[in-house]
Amino acid sequence: MEGMKQKRQGLSLSHMGFYVNDMARVEDFYSRVLEFTVTDRGKLQTPSGEVRLVFLSRDPAVHHQIVLASGRPAHLAFNPINQISLEADSLATLRQFHQKFVAEGLDEIRPVTHGNAVSIYARDPEGNRLELFIDTPWYVDQPMRVPVDFDRPDAELMADVERHARTLPGFRPRSVWQAEMAERMGLV
Repeated sequence: MEGMKQKRQGLSLSHMGFYVNDMARVEDFYSRVLEFTVTDRGKLQTPSGEVRLVFLSRDPAVHHQIVLASGRPAHLAFNPINQISLEADSLATLRQFHQKFVAEGLDEIRPVTHGNAVSIYARDPEGNRLELFIDTPWYVDQPMRVPVDFDRPDAELMADVERHARTLPGFRPRSVWQAEMAERMGLV
């Protein structure tokens, strides 16, 4: 991948904000369970009225990675948030959060592989789907999702993930896929 720029210049995804109904409950979950730190809080007047905001980050160099905003209705016919995805630094970290999610009694806790990642999914206190994941060294065509057994030792779990990924369409090393994407994005 020599000569390839790392990413497109101009924009990069920075943070997200979403509306909550029970600010205290959601703030507690994101700060206590997901270990975000409240960096600021306050109120803003908007054309729709006052909005309370809580800013959260896990990175001391970044003021906020998530903004919680008051104003979500108590009952929604449809949740427009498909998922909130957070990249973990290791399988050990994924396992740690899986245990926390189980201890919290979260809904829909599902450890899975996408071939190109190992993920755990669960619902936050207001029903937003969370995904915590690590990348694997492989790529497979998406979408693809199958359950994994977090009771297996790391080496066995990852061997199972790789063995399954090798049987799927599009299997190749992540580095090959990244080079293809760089070319598609005009970065080489």
